Amino acid sequence: MAITKLDQMFEVLKSKEKKRLVAAYANDSHTIGAVSNAVDKGIVEATLVGDEETIKKVCLQDGIDVNKFTIVQEADEMKAASLAVKLINEGKGNLLMKGAVTTDKYMRAILNKETGLMNPNAVLTHVTVIETPNYPKLLIVGDVAIIPAPDFKQKLTLTNYLISTAHALGISNPKVACIAATEQMSATMPACVDAAILSKMNDRGQIKGAVVDGPLALDVAIDKESAEIKKLKSEVAGDADCLLFPNIESANVFYKTNTKLCGAELGAIVVGARVPAILSSRGDSELTKLYSIALAALTAK
Repeated sequence: MAITKLDQMFEVLKSKEKKRLVAAYANDSHTIGAVSNAVDKGIVEATLVGDEETIKKVCLQDGIDVNKFTIVQEADEMKAASLAVKLINEGKGNLLMKGAVTTDKYMRAILNKETGLMNPNAVLTHVTVIETPNYPKLLIVGDVAIIPAPDFKQKLTLTNYLISTAHALGISNPKVACIAATEQMSATMPACVDAAILSKMNDRGQIKGAVVDGPLALDVAIDKESAEIKKLKSEVAGDADCLLFPNIESANVFYKTNTKLCGAELGAIVVGARVPAILSSRGDSELTKLYSIALAALTAK
């Protein structure tokens, strides 16, 4: 059964094997609180890499039993991120999570050519799952955070990541909308050209496990009435599960409009590394981080 609300992930995960999460520089209360909740819900076991004294102090202040975690001492921010990645590579974890470490240092640890988590020619990108009160199901969106202007090869890779994320959420044949400024084919707009090629590749069986259509403007992708008014014939129009955006500006604005103006909640992961990596902002809520852990656990091998 397809997951239509983020909190439904917890129930699905109860029947799956627990994953081992490794949190990098987990010195902050939001990270520790989210990981604690995930442990309590039975979806992960957890290793916290950071300053042990600080972690114990946070746990004491927040009433969290510190004994539910394995703590690995490393007080230096960059070294903690590198150590967390090392533990993953040693088989001591299959989910990576960003704690209080800055994003650039976290990404540096993942991308390190000698000690990181990247296989040759892998594409690292970001997938966000949004639950908004104004849409009847989840929206799986990319890329809001990592690739500024994806080329065609990166869009193809991201499309397949969106599809695999949808499958992990129980959506057997997701509908993928390749977003552009218009649903009319325009050879002068690169977003339209790329979208049309992706759509045709899906028609020819080169992209499997989904229905892909584009170019589609955002209104016709998610609003049936707009699609009907414009007399658009499309299996995806008005009912998209996944939104592939042409660039980071449009994706990021969509993401922040939903969270800041529409009351949306989300989970987000970085994909393309050997394991899913949780890249929530240090300012994200504990609930957002918890949903991100659950999403990572669902998509992990």
